[in-house]
Parts: sequence; C-alpha cells; structure tokens
Amino acid sequence: ILQVQLKKENGQTVMVPLFQSQENIAGKDCIYPIQGKKVEHNGVKVELLGQIEMYLDRGNFYDFTSLVRELDVPGEIYERKTYPFEFSTVEMPYETYNGVNVRLRYVLKVTISRGYAGSIVGYKDFVVRNYSAPPSINNSNKMEIGIEDCLRIEFEYNKSKYYLVDFMIWEKLYIIDGFMLVILKK
Repeated sequence: ILQVQLKKENGQTVMVPLFQSQENIAGKDCIYPIQGKKVEHNGVKVELLGQIEMYLDRGNFYDFTSLVRELDVPGEIYERKTYPFEFSTVEMPYETYNGVNVRLRYVLKVTISRGYAGSIVGYKDFVVRNYSAPPSINNSNKMEIGIEDCLRIEFEYNKSKYYLVDFMIWEKLYIIDGFMLVILKK
C-alpha cells in the first residue's frame, strides 16, 4: 500500500495509506489487553467514515460515507486478539482536503463498546486521491469584458479545462497560457 504524508491538526506530519475510489480497504485490528486483565465488551466494530468538518463549527462532522462491520459479539477478551476486516469496492467520491475553512477526511474508526465503563475508540486516517484521464475535447476558451464604447478586454486560453498542476507554481496561482488584448476607444 502506498503511503503519503498527512498534516494533522497539531502540525505533526504522519504517513498514512493512499487509496482511490472503488478500491478494497482491508486490514486487521489487534486488541491487546493488559497482561493478566480481561476486557469485557458489548461488541467490537469497525467503521469507514467520510467526514466534512467546518472549522467554524469545530467538533461537528457531516458524515457523507458510513460503512460498518461488526467484528465481535459481546464477550470477554483475555489475550491479544486480531480481527480481520474488509470493505469491498468502497465509493469515495471526494478527495481528502485540508483547507483554511473546511476539512474533508476519511477515517477508520474502531469501537470497543463497554457500557458503563465507557467505549474505547481508535481512529486511523487515510488519504483518497481520485485520478481521471484528461478530457478528450479541450477547445480554446475566449472571454470578453469591458465598458460599452469605452474599454474592451479579451482573454483567450488555449484550453477550456485545466488541471490544478497546470496553474500551481511555488504555491501561487498564475495563468500560464492566456494573453490579454486591451482596446481603448475614443
């Protein structure tokens, strides 16, 4: 599995798995009780969540994808136990994004339900990138603005559709293949 860097909220950078939409997401969840102790639980489950968080509304997530797999029925765990899981051909329509006002993330959430003792929850982030083929038809594009009988500005671009990498140079936005024609009328 390919790993990429992801910057966490605290500024720390971690390596996380990279996936595309329609890929299988599989793994193992290992539970290690303290030596000589048991973990009583009301069930173990893993959830695959796609979430959007608005930074102005911190702590409240909008879940746009939610899949659940039950890993264990209620019981007790006395020693290390491993639970394999798989989510087949998961549709992840949006790419992971971390912006100034919003964050879109995908996460695996493992929950050990324990009633009054409080549930034990663990999270594992992963990144989604969806790659697509370039458009087959990409005609030139022309735009004209101005003040009637006074000023006319024309913009003409070689393509009507651009990839973000066509524009990004040193983290600043530039128009790279457009030109401008300015005509002043008397």
